Amino acid sequence: MNWLIHDYREDDLASVVHLIDSTAELGQESVFSLAECIGALTSRQPAVVAISGGVPIGAALATVSGTRAWVMRIAIVPGLRGQGLASALLKELERRLVGAGVRTIAYVLPEEELLGEGLHNAGYDRRPAVAYFEKSPARGTTRGRLEELGGRLLDNDLWAAVAGMEQEKHLIEARVVRPLAEPERAARHGVLPPRAITLFGPPGTGKTTFARAIASRLGWPFVELLPSRLADEGNLAAALRAAFAGIAELERVLVFIDEVEEIAAERGSAERPGMHGVTNELLKLIPGFREGEERLLVCATNSIRSLDPAFLRPGRFDYLLPIGTPDAVAREAIWSRFTVTRTDVDVRRLVEASELFTPADMEHVARTAAQAAFERDRSGGENGSVGATTEDYLAALALAKPTVTQGMLEDFRADITRHARI
Repeated sequence: MNWLIHDYREDDLASVVHLIDSTAELGQESVFSLAECIGALTSRQPAVVAISGGVPIGAALATVSGTRAWVMRIAIVPGLRGQGLASALLKELERRLVGAGVRTIAYVLPEEELLGEGLHNAGYDRRPAVAYFEKSPARGTTRGRLEELGGRLLDNDLWAAVAGMEQEKHLIEARVVRPLAEPERAARHGVLPPRAITLFGPPGTGKTTFARAIASRLGWPFVELLPSRLADEGNLAAALRAAFAGIAELERVLVFIDEVEEIAAERGSAERPGMHGVTNELLKLIPGFREGEERLLVCATNSIRSLDPAFLRPGRFDYLLPIGTPDAVAREAIWSRFTVTRTDVDVRRLVEASELFTPADMEHVARTAAQAAFERDRSGGENGSVGATTEDYLAALALAKPTVTQGMLEDFRADITRHARI
């Protein structure tokens, strides 16, 4: 039987309650009462409903407390038990929970456990015991593999912590995050969730930060493959094969390759002799990686024009997204975050003085200014004021050299015209 699973809606309440109530005595018990389940539904706790022929045939619901979620009930019509619907419902519910920042998913079921005759004779009454099940998104047999690859789950607030760069955030949220977080909604509109993207732009513009933030936003494990570390193993092509073989064992994962030009340079390039086989190997590995439903490959490069043309084809990468230096609005947001403890700093002057500065450049300037305030305080010259002043920031800006030059910016604009796919 075919079914479609969607988020719980208010008009699903009556049918879902009927499913829960009518299946309670059919081996689909729960430690949560019907009233508690109704309360969770009406308070918009995460829930999904399976529909076939316009009729609800299954539902799964949970309640969330902090970074932990409790699966309250999975109810399906009796005739469909054993056909994979329960697993499908649980998988879709887990997607919502992970997207909401949940790090541990728990399931408590009532389970009969025979008590000893001695306890019965001693006056104990037989009661249902409790079976407690717990899951982490990076769980079971995949956890060891994740650790071997150097992967980890990141803090769930990294997306919100990306200051400024709102245009880039909006684009990545729309093209990448939402289709991956809501694949069934995307499928209804014919949107295919991306499997691989490339972020390109000048150095220091935050490509790594965005990759980490995407993993945080999705709640997926983050694995970074470092070309230099892979090369240390001797045979770079073989090291790539081994790494991707390990990644294939993970349930869900975001794989990040920074400076991907180190392993995907244009074949035949005089600047990178001997890399033809490595580029070929990566080109062969990407299609297999794309077969996984909950995988995303994010590559980053400062020089998209040096990549092999076959590497950038739509069949391998869904989007080629430019990440440039922050504009005035983004710089204002970044400076406002750095100066939040001192309201008398003239952020407008800092914005004007920091054109072409990357977020990394601005962070360095903020650290230098803070150090100046710290040294002044130690020498007794702070006069009760705490934190760097406008003059501290401007002095640090005057000494700093922006990473991005005007020539690099012009090249980046040309690369957007020639390569960007958004």
